[in-house]
Amino acid sequence: MQIINEIVELETDAGINIYNITPELTKILEASGIKTGQVLVFSRHTTTALAINEYEERLLEDIKVYLRKLAPESDKYLHNDLHLRTNIPPDEPMNAHSHLMAMTLSTSEVIPVVDGQLGLGTYQSVLFFDLDGPRKRTVFVQISGV
Repeated sequence: MQIINEIVELETDAGINIYNITPELTKILEASGIKTGQVLVFSRHTTTALAINEYEERLLEDIKVYLRKLAPESDKYLHNDLHLRTNIPPDEPMNAHSHLMAMTLSTSEVIPVVDGQLGLGTYQSVLFFDLDGPRKRTVFVQISGV
């Protein structure tokens, strides 16, 4: 069995943004030569997440509205009491809402590899959520199989 480790890098925009990383995963899988196995995709930040869903513009806007209802930026959060926290960088944002949104999603997804292709359904895409941009982000990809 082979194991391939790669990093996908993204420069994200301000606010909540959703990116389709399926094309990048497809390229990595094709280059690996693996025909049967799985792709693990792991979000490496506490205010980002992953999901498999449809990449459709109006649905993406619905998702953003839904997440903002779950954790409104304007609510009071203890994490945002920056003056009470220790060892924080000078540019620390007030982003408790972003952490809470990320917790409602997932940090990883596993996709089967079948005949050298991602085993996604017709309307499925691998979506990366940045809930606290703009930032430089990385996603860890591990492909295992034969």
